[in-house]
Amino acid sequence: MHSTARRRRQLAESLRRDGMITDPAWLDAFRRVPRHAFVPRYFLSQPGGWRAVDRMDEDWLDHVYADQVLVTQLDGDPLAWERARRQGVVRGNPTCSSSMPGIMAVMLEELSVHSGHRVLEIGTGTGYNAALLSERLGSSLVSTVDVDEQLVRLASERLSLCGYHPAVEVQDGADGFPAGAPYDRVLCTCAVSEVPVAWLEQATRGAIVVTTLNRPIGAGLVRLIVMPGPVARGRVLSRDGRFMPLRAHRLPDPVSLPEISGPVRATDLSAEVVLHPSSRFEFFAGLALPGVVPVFRGEDAFLLHSDGSWARVTTHADRTTVTQGGPRRLWDLTEAAHRQWTALGKPARQRFGMTVTPQHQEFWLDDPDGDYRWPLH
Repeated sequence: MHSTARRRRQLAESLRRDGMITDPAWLDAFRRVPRHAFVPRYFLSQPGGWRAVDRMDEDWLDHVYADQVLVTQLDGDPLAWERARRQGVVRGNPTCSSSMPGIMAVMLEELSVHSGHRVLEIGTGTGYNAALLSERLGSSLVSTVDVDEQLVRLASERLSLCGYHPAVEVQDGADGFPAGAPYDRVLCTCAVSEVPVAWLEQATRGAIVVTTLNRPIGAGLVRLIVMPGPVARGRVLSRDGRFMPLRAHRLPDPVSLPEISGPVRATDLSAEVVLHPSSRFEFFAGLALPGVVPVFRGEDAFLLHSDGSWARVTTHADRTTVTQGGPRRLWDLTEAAHRQWTALGKPARQRFGMTVTPQHQEFWLDDPDGDYRWPLH
């Protein structure tokens, strides 16, 4: 126990030092809540698939108290971990994880909670985030929902063992949780393709909603203020965060890779500038390319759209080339978007905002009533 207490303090201090935590109350919560109780086992990526790790492994706690995401479920399969333990490695797609503590801290601070606030968390997952909220506000003010019955059961058990007793329910997060409403804060720890209006309907006037958006290009965190209507308006956050999607909001699998044909030309715009999450242009690229999905194959990056349009971008050493096909030239559109972005002063993501109404959801640059607005879809 002494060892884990020291590790909790070290994790909290590293988050403070890196600027993820500034509020002493959240710093104290990270010091007190034992992350290892909520991730007693997890998967680590390795060549060929995923390795199963638990307290029997020497590096178990090292990963638990590092600022890293820990995958805890593959393909919604409760037997995948035991299978990986027997076989040494398994393949699969993550369907639940314990998020990086750093991004959790950022989102919790963006909630701007005060004593007495009622909070709804969408996406219970392991229960660790609900424990942090309960430590800060008291369990009676926290509700958390998840669509996965097994996850809810395990999270509820682990929360109870740690002395936390929030409302933990099986519920589609897109519907909110009417039984616990109204809420002063809504925190979604999975990505949504659009902000569910149910969240706004169950929130108080002036409530804050913090979520991340499930977009193929230019995903990220938003912070919205709820107004009557129900309407919400707010900003895209400068700190980025990428999460697994709410299961009802999963994007369709990318269309098949095209048969490559046609002329090859040089381009001054690299795939990294367009698609890498650290690129200042990536968010704007997502606005200019609605419905376009990136796919990576070796040195090639593809842009694909369901209408049959495609572009393949290849970089060798310092030379980048592109081939395009289908009804639209996607890379031409991308280059035009980059020129527009440059002319606008190369705005970073925090210059963009978002408006949500029951009829429409859109992004805007600088001013919600200005000339530069884009529909969410």
